Amino acid sequence: ILKNFKDQQIIKVITGIRRCGKSTLLEIYQDYLKENGVEKEQIISINFENADYEELQDRKKLYEYIKERLVKGKKTYVFLDEIQNVNEFEKTVDSLFINKDVDLYITGSNAYLLSSELATLLTGRYIEIKMLPLSFKEFITTRESKDLETLYNEYISIGSFPYATQLGEDEVSKYLSSLFNDVIIKDVLIRKGINDELMLKSVATFTLDNIGNLLSSNNIANTMTSNGRLINVRTVEKRGLRGKYVASKIWSGYI
Repeated sequence: ILKNFKDQQIIKVITGIRRCGKSTLLEIYQDYLKENGVEKEQIISINFENADYEELQDRKKLYEYIKERLVKGKKTYVFLDEIQNVNEFEKTVDSLFINKDVDLYITGSNAYLLSSELATLLTGRYIEIKMLPLSFKEFITTRESKDLETLYNEYISIGSFPYATQLGEDEVSKYLSSLFNDVIIKDVLIRKGINDELMLKSVATFTLDNIGNLLSSNNIANTMTSNGRLINVRTVEKRGLRGKYVASKIWSGYI
């Protein structure tokens, strides 16, 4: 998809759950550019989760940094990874967008770059590319030859995050637990201003255990209360159902 939109005057926005491979996709695409005549100086790549670029989280400093490195008379390919870490990033993006010699690519967790927000911030100037973790077909390519039933059981057991395929049984459990906590705390708890972390985690864990089953606010509240975690329907509806949404989407990669 990125190849199809190369050099077109539109912002390429890649969204997806944490650790689904957005940064790796950009690296692969940058290698493709270099293999097809683009010089190293024409590529500006910044990952805002890297402490080396912390000062560039100021949008004005970011713009000046990029402006100084644009290659005159040639297209410059600008990659801004985890752009949500930049305050008022859309203003810098807008300024770069109007430069016809800039081909712009940005990524971010779609807990921050929701489609509705993108439509407001970047009206008519972007194409959103939603990225998911590994499909079963892709997962198979990471494994030595086994029968499909064994591979599928492994797939639903360890999940579809690319890095998880490189870990042993003990390590993968810790990794997925850490990723779950990151999504709950960084992408939901802080963003939504939820105070009760334990409650959110309880609801999310409960709904993860019941994927495929029909659930309602009453069902969640009654079951959790009977298990010793007192919660009423109103709380579930105001806060808990966010946990339900989170849980139902986490491993499918929509957050």
